[in-house]
Amino acid sequence: MDAGNFQWVQHFEKCLHRLFILLKRMNERSLKGGKMRIFKIAVVTMVFSIWFFTASSFGADVAKIGVVDFQKILEKSDAGKKATAEINKRGKEMEASLKKKGEDIDATKKKLEREALVMSKEMREQKEREIRININDFKTLKNKYMADFKQHEGRLVRDIQKEVLEIVTEMGKKEGFLVIFEKREAGVLYSPDTIDITDRLIQRYNTVFSKKASNKK
Repeated sequence: MDAGNFQWVQHFEKCLHRLFILLKRMNERSLKGGKMRIFKIAVVTMVFSIWFFTASSFGADVAKIGVVDFQKILEKSDAGKKATAEINKRGKEMEASLKKKGEDIDATKKKLEREALVMSKEMREQKEREIRININDFKTLKNKYMADFKQHEGRLVRDIQKEVLEIVTEMGKKEGFLVIFEKREAGVLYSPDTIDITDRLIQRYNTVFSKKASNKK
């Protein structure tokens, strides 16, 4: 190990020691909620950044690091727009169905209120039971819709994540990236635009998506 690399190792060890002391002090103050979570994410990100930068001094002159914004991919890519449109369409259909059933229940309740005085006790109790059954059916249907909606949304997002990961892996290998972070999951608080590869990734993803769509026709 030459003198330059030895200095980097020493610098890395000192930074780690300082970070762990700082984390210990913050824990002693019993900070709660989002601030502590953000702080821990920042520490982890800093540690990984230092580690990768130090490791690069052994294997390469420059550590090539990339950043990807998956939320932007969902919003701007053709596949993301298609999935969003499909999710919104299904959500509106479910909402319309529930609204219609809710209006029917309200109409039945109002009718009972108007006619209650001229009904027999048995008839009124029967109508009230029917309304309770309809309300329970409404709640059951609402829960089913919510579960189906989340499942459908999750499946579409996972499909996009899988396809994006394949492209990211290919880009990383071909272009010699040491590491590619996802902005939000990695807790990246700042990164220069020069290492953000999201737009280029979206362009490649659109090309792949277009080819797949053509093959299905």
